[in-house]
Amino acid sequence: MARNSNRDKAWKYYLKNKGKVTLKAIAAKYGVNESTIRRWKKEDRWDEEQPPVTRKRKSVRGSPKKPSQKTVKYELTTSDGLNDRQLFFCMYYVKYWNATKAYQKAYQCDYVTANRNAYRLMVHEGIISEIARLKKQLADSVMLDARQVLQKYIDIAFADITDFVDFGTKTYTTKEYVGKDDEDKPIFNEETHEYSFVGLKEAHEVDGTIITEVRKGKDGVAVKLADKMAALAVLSKYTDLLDDNQMKRLREEKIKADIKATEAKAW
Repeated sequence: MARNSNRDKAWKYYLKNKGKVTLKAIAAKYGVNESTIRRWKKEDRWDEEQPPVTRKRKSVRGSPKKPSQKTVKYELTTSDGLNDRQLFFCMYYVKYWNATKAYQKAYQCDYVTANRNAYRLMVHEGIISEIARLKKQLADSVMLDARQVLQKYIDIAFADITDFVDFGTKTYTTKEYVGKDDEDKPIFNEETHEYSFVGLKEAHEVDGTIITEVRKGKDGVAVKLADKMAALAVLSKYTDLLDDNQMKRLREEKIKADIKATEAKAW
């Protein structure tokens, strides 16, 4: 079946007006059913800047299927609507001044895919604006927003529970009156006790942006941090943006994570 000529037009219109137009409105504009627009959006992966599906390849009889690869879906989105991969694309672009290489780096794909898709990001209004801003900031050796996204992954990946809570042991003494001595002075029996404690640090002392939940129950207070494993996986893809100290810390954190995973399986 021939590809509908409005399919790419609908995608470009959606990208240009993302967040401002409904799928129903797009369907009416191009004279198709809303269900058709939803199918195009899903199949062509409009929200992932992937190329429209032009044809399906027929599998060669007897050829083994490639195993599917599970990817960690973990994205931060900035106030201007760009997700983390789009910001990394901008960051790599002003580093290499090559859209294909920037796309290949940011999306971890092969050259052919990057060469085919890079131009689509280069016409994205938000990305055009971000690149222009990074160019300006680059003159002052500052890459604020993209660096902030990278830094947030670093903060999550390298977070330690001691950054948020104090815990340990404390002692206290109790006195029990047992009587009086020969001089009529009170006599007390003193005992020293030890107990464990866990306490949250003050709000101004911690990075609240990587705390996803604080819950108080009958057993005390529980603090849940952002997904450390997912952040480590993301940083592992962008190691060339890390300095030597960050690379060393990343390796250490991955070793710790691997040990915990092994111990968990042993149980």
